[in-house]
Amino acid sequence: MNPRLQALQAYPFEKLRALLADCQPPAVRHIPLSIGEPRHPAPEFVVADISANLDKLSNYPTTKGIAELRTAIADWASRRFSLQGLCAETQVLPVNGTREALFAFAQAVVSPSDDALVVCPNPFYQIYEGAALLAGAQPHFLACHAQTGFIPDYSAVPAEVWQRCQLLYLCTPGNPSGAVMSQDALQQLIRLADEHDFIIASDECYSELYFDEAAPPPGLLQACAAMGRDDYRRCVVFHSLSKRSNLPGMRSGFVAGDATVLADFLLYRTYHGCAMPVQHQLASAAAWSDEAHVLANRDRYREKFSRVLAELDGCLDVSQPDASFYLWAKTPIADTEFARGLFDQQHVTVLAGSYLSRTVDGVNPGANYVRMALVAELDDCVEAARRIKAYCASLESAQC
Repeated sequence: MNPRLQALQAYPFEKLRALLADCQPPAVRHIPLSIGEPRHPAPEFVVADISANLDKLSNYPTTKGIAELRTAIADWASRRFSLQGLCAETQVLPVNGTREALFAFAQAVVSPSDDALVVCPNPFYQIYEGAALLAGAQPHFLACHAQTGFIPDYSAVPAEVWQRCQLLYLCTPGNPSGAVMSQDALQQLIRLADEHDFIIASDECYSELYFDEAAPPPGLLQACAAMGRDDYRRCVVFHSLSKRSNLPGMRSGFVAGDATVLADFLLYRTYHGCAMPVQHQLASAAAWSDEAHVLANRDRYREKFSRVLAELDGCLDVSQPDASFYLWAKTPIADTEFARGLFDQQHVTVLAGSYLSRTVDGVNPGANYVRMALVAELDDCVEAARRIKAYCASLESAQC
C-alpha cells in the first residue's frame, strides 16, 4: 500500500459521527446543518436537458470536454469576472466537480520532495491537505483568525516558506467563514507567485452565493486581468455548479487559467479517466448560460440568513458572512462539547470547527467555533435556530 495513505486523517464527518455515536437525542425531527450539500431544487431546464440527451449514454466522453461546454464556461467567466479574453480551447477544462479536481491538480503540478510545501488556509477544505500529502509534499497551514477577517495574514509568511511553496490553495469565499479576499490581496499573491515561482489554485466554488448584487466577490483571474495579464500565468481557478445551480449530484465544474498548466493537467486527467458524461456536459452548458435561476437561489439564501440571524441575535457570537451558505459561530464552550450537547438535547447537527482545522504551534484556529450550513428549507433553518437558542439558554442556566 502507498505509505502516504497513513498520513491522512479521518474526514471531519467521520469524526462527527464518532462524537455523536452514543447520544440519545429527543424524538423530534432531525435537522442537519453539518454538511454543505445544497438542498434547493435543481433547475427544471437542466433536468429536462439531461433527459433529452440520454441517447448520449452510448458515447464515450472526451476528457477535454465538448466545445459547447467549454465555450459556455468561457463566456460565463468572461462576463462574471470582466475578462477580456478566456480561450475556450486552451484555458478552460471541464471537471467532475471541484473536489475531484482540487485533489487531482496537486498530483499533476507538485514535484515530490522532502522540502516541497503546499500552502493553504486553516481552517480548510480537507481535500487540500490530502492532495498535498499524496502528491509528496507537506501541507503548510496559515491560520484564519477573527482579527484578520478570517483570511490568512500572508504578509507574515516567511520568505523561506514561499521559496519552498510549489502550490498555494486559496478559498474565496472561504469555507467555513465565508470571508472574501479583495482584488488587491489577490494581486499581492500573484506578485509573490511570480517572485517565488509557485502556482495558485483558487477554490471559488462559493463565488455565486453572495448578498450584495452590486458587489460580487472578485476572482483570481479577474485580479490577473486587472493587472493586464490575460495569460493568467501561474493562476488557476476552480468553479462548480453544485452551489451556484443546486446540482451537487451532477458533479460538474471547471478549471480555468494558465494554458500551460492546464495542458499538463489535461495530460494527467487523460490517464486519470475522469471525463464528464456527454449528457451532463450539455446540461452544464445550459446551466452556465442562465443567470435567472442563480439570482433566485441567492434570494432564497438571503431570506434564510436574515431569519436565522434574527433568531440567534444575542444568543451566539455570529454574523452574516461576506458570501457562501455557512455561519461560522463562536461557541461559549468547547466546539465539540457544543456540537454534542446540541445534538443530544435538540437533535440538530452542526460541525465542530476544530474538525476543520489543524493545531499549529499549540493553536487550533477552528476551536470554539461551529459551522452551520443553511442548506435546508427555510422553515427547517428557522426551527434549527430556535432550538440552538434554547440550547444556549440551557447552557446559561447551567452556569447560574
